[in-house]
Amino acid sequence: MLERLSGDTRLYFTVGYPIAQVKSPGGITRGFEARGANAVLVPIEVPADRIEGFFDLAAGAGNLDGMVVTVPYKFRARAACATVSPRAELLGAANVLRRNPDGGWHGDMTDGIGFCNAVRAKGVELTGRRALLVGAGGAGSAIGLSLLDGGVDELAVYDLDAARRDALVGKLAGRHRNVAAATSADPTGYGLVANASPAGMRPGDPLPVDPARLSPGTHVGDVVTAPSVPPLIVAARAAGCTTNTGTEMYEAQIDVIANFLLGRD
Repeated sequence: MLERLSGDTRLYFTVGYPIAQVKSPGGITRGFEARGANAVLVPIEVPADRIEGFFDLAAGAGNLDGMVVTVPYKFRARAACATVSPRAELLGAANVLRRNPDGGWHGDMTDGIGFCNAVRAKGVELTGRRALLVGAGGAGSAIGLSLLDGGVDELAVYDLDAARRDALVGKLAGRHRNVAAATSADPTGYGLVANASPAGMRPGDPLPVDPARLSPGTHVGDVVTAPSVPPLIVAARAAGCTTNTGTEMYEAQIDVIANFLLGRD
């Protein structure tokens, strides 16, 4: 890739705060290269009080063709878009942006696709399972929608912020009837547990669910990418559960993201 880097190279950003944990720059850049595109994805860290200014500045950068948006800006990225996919419209969040012909941004939300792809890659089917979603932020919103679209029997949503939990349940209930608010993160009786909260990123974080209440037949997925094997996944494996990590979730959507950013979806 370095020998192709020039003034003609098309630029893409991964934007978030913090940014050190993201895996997308290398994987997506390799995805561009595999598709014959002279393009590179680079990380940029923008604090919360400057993100709107960043989106305004990015709109005028002639060689910037798109962005991958990570925590905590997926809802704010939606507001920067002129057009969005139906799922991004429903959720009010976007994690990938590309240029429209008129220069405005078009957004989509792919985190749920990546999570469900990672689950299925472990030989786990969504149908017939009761699912518990912990975390109703941007990634959690997308995961909840994809789990329901994928055929889970029931989805319970838990978040420490009850208002955010209820807002997501309301959005999803407009499309699916088998979704409800959970008053605790107790995983008892669920065949699939999805941690879409940041719990596990920092040393000493409490686990998002009590691993002593996990059953061996439960599949546990996590969005956390650093550490590469989050504490919840360590505990779930010790309990006999099948698992997928946040890194596996990211890897399961590389092709989806690369194709979207290049307008080949």
